[in-house]
Amino acid sequence: MRPPPTPLKFGYGTNGFTNHRLTDVLAVLADLGYDGVALTLDHNHLDPYADDLPRRVGALARQLARHGLDVTVETGAPYLLDPWGKHLPTLMSDGSEVRIDLLRRALRIAADLGSPTVHLCSGPAPDGLPEQDAWKRLGAGVEAALETAQEYGVALAFEPEPYMFVDTVERCLRLAELVDGHPLFGITLDVGHAHCVEERPLLDCVGRAAPLLRNVQIEDMRRGIHQHLEFGAGEIDFPPVLAALRGLGHRGLVSVEIQGGSLDAPDVARRSIEFLRAAAAA
Repeated sequence: MRPPPTPLKFGYGTNGFTNHRLTDVLAVLADLGYDGVALTLDHNHLDPYADDLPRRVGALARQLARHGLDVTVETGAPYLLDPWGKHLPTLMSDGSEVRIDLLRRALRIAADLGSPTVHLCSGPAPDGLPEQDAWKRLGAGVEAALETAQEYGVALAFEPEPYMFVDTVERCLRLAELVDGHPLFGITLDVGHAHCVEERPLLDCVGRAAPLLRNVQIEDMRRGIHQHLEFGAGEIDFPPVLAALRGLGHRGLVSVEIQGGSLDAPDVARRSIEFLRAAAAA
């Protein structure tokens, strides 16, 4: 007999708790029974440019251990590097060294926290930049970050994001080829994003991402509308998706990402974990 599939581990993104102190976020998630936290590096929770960053990271590592929470580090804060430009600069921009520096900081933080991955996305390509040149710049930027990833043994988990330059699993796989299939390059699959923009069925997207799958983000969504919704408010049939992830033996976090839920974050997080447990059981 084959052993039963490994249970999925559910996390919750700190970008859905922007009105809470990070210490309180961890306590709430632990009390609700989450297995981990997807930590977005940002000014309000853990600022990667803080003067006392080593002290903060050390304290956070102890808090995570006390609550028994896994962690994955994310770099998707939209205005961290440019207060006027969302997700700017990108690895394709003039001045991409600022983004590379953030990724290197994130990789060091991840290593200190015990996070196996750092999440990133492409952002938009600069206006007027030919697509071939955008791919070259993006590949070179990812390769630069992978040098630091190799140093710390932390993987880069690239997320296809709607309406960004890399917006589908197929384009993410093309990027993997550009970095010569580096063993520390992987994919973050956002279930809602795949439903929103992918031409292929959602379960096919899971299968295509599977060989490189490191992280999963999850929320409900409607086709063609990039809005992160609570479970049941969109169109996604979740039990087959969770069954597919479990069948793959996915061991990373499956993290809820509902950025617009901060005003009611504890209740949204409670409803989310209850929904996911029921869907997984189904």
